[in-house]
Amino acid sequence: MSVTETKTSCPDPLDLSGLGEPPGLGGRPGSHRRELVLRVMPMPSDANGNGDIFGGWIMAQVDIAGAVLPARIARGRITTVAVNQFVFKQAVSVGDLLSFYATVTRVGTTSVTVHVEVYAERNPADPHVVKVTEANVTYVAIDRDGRPRPLPPVTPAPVTPAPAATAG
Repeated sequence: MSVTETKTSCPDPLDLSGLGEPPGLGGRPGSHRRELVLRVMPMPSDANGNGDIFGGWIMAQVDIAGAVLPARIARGRITTVAVNQFVFKQAVSVGDLLSFYATVTRVGTTSVTVHVEVYAERNPADPHVVKVTEANVTYVAIDRDGRPRPLPPVTPAPVTPAPAATAG
């Protein structure tokens, strides 16, 4: 079993979305706004015979993390339809704190594609962060019977008008 962290008390040096910001949809496609969607620490039971974390375990975590933004966009059931690219850049070890960031790269009629980047925070005594995995995954919104359904229209965020300038 893995230890999962949903909130951190210290600011994440990789989180570019700003502190205190409510969860979003990862920005519009092409905005390159990424969002922290999952943080997890692999345990010894997640390791292979060489002592590294199973690649399949990492793939499962990427699938879970990648589904967060599409689920918000779809406002309902989704399913993974394609893993378009998956790159293991470095081995992951027991005790690495993994942070999963997702960016929406494409929104279609029924599907959402996201880019997921995984970073490992290593060596708590002298911490350093390295990118260990990245992937592009496509999810499809489905209805009760498992058939593709159209995504709901995206409602723009409310715009707060700027205060009027006063002549002084």
